[in-house]
Amino acid sequence: MRCCTKNISFFVWALCLIGLLTCSSQVFAEGIEIIKVEARLTEDGYQLSADFNINLPTPVEEALNRGVTLYFVSELSVQRSRWYWMDTDIESHEQTTKLSFNMLTRQYRISRGGLFQSFVDLSDALRVLGHQTAPPIQTSLLDSAEGGYLARWTKIGSKVSAYAFMRLDVSQLPKPIQVSALTSDQWSVESKHYHWDISSDVRKDEDHK
Repeated sequence: MRCCTKNISFFVWALCLIGLLTCSSQVFAEGIEIIKVEARLTEDGYQLSADFNINLPTPVEEALNRGVTLYFVSELSVQRSRWYWMDTDIESHEQTTKLSFNMLTRQYRISRGGLFQSFVDLSDALRVLGHQTAPPIQTSLLDSAEGGYLARWTKIGSKVSAYAFMRLDVSQLPKPIQVSALTSDQWSVESKHYHWDISSDVRKDEDHK
């Protein structure tokens, strides 16, 4: 009986260990994951935004901490989807965000255009970096009341959908690192291409987990 009890205890311990390892692999999964997308109607127009969870692979984080600036490109767009032809953009927005580390001040910095923010912790910088918003799309472009795209295309079987994507742009890395990046999967840091259908009455958030 004592032997059986020991075996059962070991079996339970092994299962718990496997469970912890599985959870750890999910929590610390490297790359970019889309955790929320949103298309909503505001006073200024239709607003697209997305939240990405960014977890840098070890070689990428080490390069950042050695002073290499990382360039992340996000894409948010509204597209016309047709079963008989390729998708076309109605409105598209691409934004490049720079992430850098100052070894003197020991701070991380995010730069978007002429705006920048500084952070002590990398996790805080990545969280802010992961929130991407496109400029409002004019309601006259999509609003059915204005005779926009949604009203016309829905009648002829076309769909209007939103699109979100984010990636690390390795082409803007220093040349010596580019060579390594092109031959290593750990430098291929990007999200999935995420599409979701929208309607002329865009007032609800779309969550993706």
